[in-house]
Amino acid sequence: MEHPYGYIKDNKVYLKGFLGQDDRVIGEVKEDEASTISYFEARFDQLKEKVEKLKSDIQENQNKGSFLMKLIHLRDSLMQADALGDFIPLIEELNKEEEYLSEIIQANRSKNLEVKKALILEAEEMKDNTDWRETTEAYKDLKMRWIKTGPVEKELEEEIEKKFNDAVQHFFENRRHYYEGLALQAEENIKVYEALVVQAREAHDFPDAKVAFEISKKIQKEWKASGKVPAEKRQPLWDEFSRLNNRIFSRYKRTLNPGPSMHPREIIRKAEQLTDEIKKLAGQPTSYELIGQAKKIQEEWKKLPMRKPKEVNLTARSYQFFMDIVFEKAFLEKLVHGKYEGFDEKPAEEQIQIKIALLKDLLHRDQTELDTAQSNSDNFRIQTQDFEIMMRKKLSGLKRKVDVKNYILRQLSFK
Repeated sequence: MEHPYGYIKDNKVYLKGFLGQDDRVIGEVKEDEASTISYFEARFDQLKEKVEKLKSDIQENQNKGSFLMKLIHLRDSLMQADALGDFIPLIEELNKEEEYLSEIIQANRSKNLEVKKALILEAEEMKDNTDWRETTEAYKDLKMRWIKTGPVEKELEEEIEKKFNDAVQHFFENRRHYYEGLALQAEENIKVYEALVVQAREAHDFPDAKVAFEISKKIQKEWKASGKVPAEKRQPLWDEFSRLNNRIFSRYKRTLNPGPSMHPREIIRKAEQLTDEIKKLAGQPTSYELIGQAKKIQEEWKKLPMRKPKEVNLTARSYQFFMDIVFEKAFLEKLVHGKYEGFDEKPAEEQIQIKIALLKDLLHRDQTELDTAQSNSDNFRIQTQDFEIMMRKKLSGLKRKVDVKNYILRQLSFK
């Protein structure tokens, strides 16, 4: 059976060759020749509709260039389609559409090239700007505009991409180096602040209130002159630094206005009385009421004159030792209740063992700190009297912390 664009031979359907192609088999006869021919003609009509649909889509859409690959794929599929009909007009129509799209794409790429050249100029003008925040936002906007701009000719694409990316990268490299420098400087500045806090602690423990006050004034000036660090790192250091300097100033003010004078015997008697009271509290289980009594004793002690008879020195050390015991026991109580839920419901023996274990851990830390401070003190070559006094004061305080914990351990062990 013959057909204008094909034929049936040996029960097979053939499409006649076109555009340099040989005749080829596109199917077989299923029921009868007439219905088989109709089937393959209908397939051709479907292909015609696809071509018309593509032409319509191209006309109706603004972004016409996006249809080029679809057109090429459709045209290639027509050359291999299993259908009966005149393919040449369809292919010619698609060829015309391709020329039309190519002209549009060429015009668009020329336009895109001009847009991207302008964007490159913007990027290069800003690349050495040091207003990091504002310029970063400007580059974000610039990169978004670059992405939204269509492609250029392939032979130019690599060159202009490199120019744009080089300018952008130049700015962001500068910004990175700047912030890395800030971070390094901040680390150095933190060390300065930490050193000033250490000096404030040492001044706070210095026996001479006037010398401590002079040191305080000096290190406060140094604090104000120190560089910037992140607020979250600076604040804890400042809290301790300011608290210590406030105490130094308060002690210095008391030396200027010492209050009513007391007879030496009266001072000795009062100091011994307060020491006996705190010693009794140190031997009792800690409680909210007991801490309140200890604080009252502290206030009474503060009312004693700054300059006390030498006979009070031993009593004062004893007073400080037992006062430390009271507050160390309160801290231990708070610690065990914070770490162990339902602590009060545990058997008494278990409660004691928990406290002993925690206290031994704290004691180990204090002993390590004392050993380190002692070693550092031995290695120093500074021989000034003020330094020696300060180091003795510091070592004495660390040793007292160790002695206090050992005392409480003995108390717990005998329960």
